[in-house]
Amino acid sequence: MFLTDDNKKSFKAIILLNEMVNGTHKFQTVANGDDEILEPLFIELMSKGYVQTSGLYYQVTAKGQEVFDTFMKRYTEYLKVYDIFSYVDLEKGEFAFARYFDFDTDDEWANFTNDERFDDLRIAVAIFKKIDPAEIVFMSFINENRFDTASNGWQMDLVSDNDWKEIEEICKTAIKPEEVGEDAMVDMIGQGSELMIKLLEEEQKENQNNNNNNGTETIVEEETVEYYEPYYDPYYVSPIWLVPLFLW
Repeated sequence: MFLTDDNKKSFKAIILLNEMVNGTHKFQTVANGDDEILEPLFIELMSKGYVQTSGLYYQVTAKGQEVFDTFMKRYTEYLKVYDIFSYVDLEKGEFAFARYFDFDTDDEWANFTNDERFDDLRIAVAIFKKIDPAEIVFMSFINENRFDTASNGWQMDLVSDNDWKEIEEICKTAIKPEEVGEDAMVDMIGQGSELMIKLLEEEQKENQNNNNNNGTETIVEEETVEYYEPYYDPYYVSPIWLVPLFLW
């Protein structure tokens, strides 16, 4: 099993914390309407010190904010480090992201990546690095706005089994490291890491050029690229992935 009950509880809690930190929805301590179904999770979050009551509403505690900040650091790394493995031509050893800046629109990029020759190696890379593959899929769902808290009835969607069964199924059916082979995995992760650094450098150059063209002066943080340089080692895992998000 890739998706445990604690996994599901943690992922649901992240969605709630995100809404409390960044969203506009206020959760009442005496729940009503669609929020009633979330009450058991709020009670457990409060018992563990991740949320507290403030008047009529729940609010995030410092402990809950720390968990959320840790998750967001992981999510940022997912977008920078792991999403690059979502479209890989294993036969040619090519990455779709090598041509990312060749396309002007999202539709053009989608048409390019919607090619049978590209395989998704994100789960294989996560397992190879001993990172929870379910969390990687959960992050991809967030990136696709699958947990849309602006939609009607999102609370029921959050607690129902549909999305979680899909995450479990994706983890089960995805390409695994043993199917690729250790030497090939090391080679592909090495290539992906080099490409990731190159794309970060190109992104910084574009940002700097845009700032210059707009007549503004912005200091580009060079440590942004330097932070990811340890990933040149295919076995490297940032320490932020090694701590549990929640202690249930």
